[in-house]
Amino acid sequence: MLMRRIIVLSAIVGSVIGFVAGCDGSSGKAGGTGESSQKAYAPHINPADFTTTIDNRYFPLKPGTTFVYEGTVTENHQDTTERDEMAVTHDTKQIMGVECVEVNDKVWEEGKLIEQTFDWYAQDEEGNVWYFGEDSKELENGKVTSTKGSWEAGKDGAKPGIIMQAHPKVGQTYRQEYYKGEAEDMALVLDVNGSAKVPYGSFNHVLVTKDWNPLEPSLLEHKYYAAGVGNVMEISVKGPPERIELVEVKSTS
Repeated sequence: MLMRRIIVLSAIVGSVIGFVAGCDGSSGKAGGTGESSQKAYAPHINPADFTTTIDNRYFPLKPGTTFVYEGTVTENHQDTTERDEMAVTHDTKQIMGVECVEVNDKVWEEGKLIEQTFDWYAQDEEGNVWYFGEDSKELENGKVTSTKGSWEAGKDGAKPGIIMQAHPKVGQTYRQEYYKGEAEDMALVLDVNGSAKVPYGSFNHVLVTKDWNPLEPSLLEHKYYAAGVGNVMEISVKGPPERIELVEVKSTS
């Protein structure tokens, strides 16, 4: 999932991870089989290995929690303000036999709602958070103008990926999602001891990843994850300038 305004946003772990692997080949369970440039991506999914309790330290998703982000997007030499509210709902959706937590993600630009996406996640027994798909709608004046980027694992060849590893290690490359030609987000772990200062707070020992999509080679971003909080900042390093920061975490539970 790259930044919403740049590209629809959409990781995989184990002791051995290939260049474009998204799987933990050592377990033979939720991680599936490894992938190389000669081998197709084919994660093995066993529903019994998953839970809706998502407590990964870098990507916790507790129902009733809303993460609020704000920032600036620069396009055509013009700055616009952006607000993103990512609400972890109490709703679930079954995908490939796996019960997934549903997250309602809304994006406003200059006060106007421009996108609403329902994302689906589940955590495996090793602590990896898997991404099972999204229902994404771009909006203009309250009307849907595009559903590009939408996908659901198990349909039309789409396959889940891992949005957050249980034990990230510098140098690991992983696949976050896979729907050929539509959703192919990838990430690389750059640092596990970074830092970030955002309106919500200052953080050390931050996980930093490089995120990209092979379908959009002109775009690249860095994401920052604080332990116990989650994603705290996203910065575009290639493509239209954009910086989104965590400003508030609300809880209704």
